[in-house]
Amino acid sequence: MEKKIRWGILGCGRIAKTFAESLQHVADAELAAVASRTPGKANEFAKAYNVQCYYENYLDLVKDESVDVIYVATTHNYHHEHVLLCLENKKPVLCEKPFTVNSKQAEDLIKAARQNKVFLMEAMWTRFLPCIVELNRLLSENIVGDIGLLRADFGFRAKGRNAHKYYFDPNLAGGALLDLGVYPVSFSRMVFKKSPLSIKTFGYIDSSKVDEHAAYMFEYGYGKVAMMSSSFSIDIPHDAVICGTEGYIKIPYFSRPTQFSIKLHGQEEKTVRIPFASNGLNYQAQEVNKCLKEGKLESDIMPLDESLEIMKMLDALRKEWGLKYPME
Repeated sequence: MEKKIRWGILGCGRIAKTFAESLQHVADAELAAVASRTPGKANEFAKAYNVQCYYENYLDLVKDESVDVIYVATTHNYHHEHVLLCLENKKPVLCEKPFTVNSKQAEDLIKAARQNKVFLMEAMWTRFLPCIVELNRLLSENIVGDIGLLRADFGFRAKGRNAHKYYFDPNLAGGALLDLGVYPVSFSRMVFKKSPLSIKTFGYIDSSKVDEHAAYMFEYGYGKVAMMSSSFSIDIPHDAVICGTEGYIKIPYFSRPTQFSIKLHGQEEKTVRIPFASNGLNYQAQEVNKCLKEGKLESDIMPLDESLEIMKMLDALRKEWGLKYPME
């Protein structure tokens, strides 16, 4: 029988529940333990997902020798602290996106992971979806020629729709950029395989002192650009378009796609459909399990230096807006 990787979940909020559901679709994974500092919440979570072990503090989870890897599912502002706790105790980690609040924190975690020789990966789940894996394969073959333009947007009106508290809370590193903008920014890095030479941006900071709406353009030289936006104030089509010298690719719902269409010069448009199982978070768990079984300390698909470069781009945008969080 194949050895199962025993997972622990640190934090029992909304995304933790989604991840727990996804693990049920990973053959070599078992949810072994959960932890929450909110009294009664870990017990409630454990009962809901048939988890035998739960803790009301994070250190006990990290010290549990029966747990092979921990998914850090706390709010943005706690990622650095909680991932560091795991790494210093030699516990492999999958950290929910965004990786950290800023690039300095990202550098700290990467240094700790490498010094302690412990696996660490950002949970940029989109990178592992079958549709994106196939898209990447086609891009590596230059299917649309030399790419000159990427357009990617992600936004919805959160106010007045039972918005989650962290959306507009600066103390939790809230705002549209770290929650939604990380998707187009990460996508631009995936498509162009490098960071931009220059950035132009406009960001609106609302009364709660977080970014509510922003548009940004990354320039890569030779006329290559990525045009992106993120918003908690307006509904924006959640689509991406990759344009090259030989044609273009349209990706509906690019952060969680099940299909994309390719239009090449002189040819009919072709649609590629590749649905994903469960809620999609299972694929990143499969990647972590694979890496752990192979003795890897980071993923080839989502390496640590990639996460660092993405955080640097997010930092650059916030710097242009004059946006700093209280913990900075």
